[in-house]
Amino acid sequence: MTVSENDGILNEQLFISLFERHKDSIYRMAFLYSKNQSDSLDIVQEVAYRAFKNRKSLKELSYFKTWILKITINLSIDFLRKKKKVVELHFTSELGTQQVEERYSDLLLHELLYALDEEEKKLIFLKYYQEYTFQEISEIVDSPISTVKSKVYRSLEKIRLEHRKEEFS
Repeated sequence: MTVSENDGILNEQLFISLFERHKDSIYRMAFLYSKNQSDSLDIVQEVAYRAFKNRKSLKELSYFKTWILKITINLSIDFLRKKKKVVELHFTSELGTQQVEERYSDLLLHELLYALDEEEKKLIFLKYYQEYTFQEISEIVDSPISTVKSKVYRSLEKIRLEHRKEEFS
């Protein structure tokens, strides 16, 4: 059933129900960009407000998750641009060796991902952190599946090359 068949189909209760169903995915996506709970919660709140305000723009209920994740990605990127966030990792002497190695590994991964542009990061996050299929990613970013695949594989190659540079530095 499409939204346009009945203007009231995405009413307040249905919107809340659908939002509740997908709130964990929304939060995880926001967290991938913001890297902290507080900012992620702010983003989720803004997503809820904007999506509710523009709920009539949703043409088909079956695309709710795709639609809401697009909003989340766009607001997360906007949020980061406004705050000009820099991820900081703090090493303390109280950390055990394993924790330091994990933090170092996280830092290395962050540096490798830093070599990617925003579009490439978004695709890598969707594929490998959110574990979406290429088809789902294609719908989220409004690109043909072949384009998504080639961008993901190109991004992975970029990461591999950057990693090799790091090894030899």
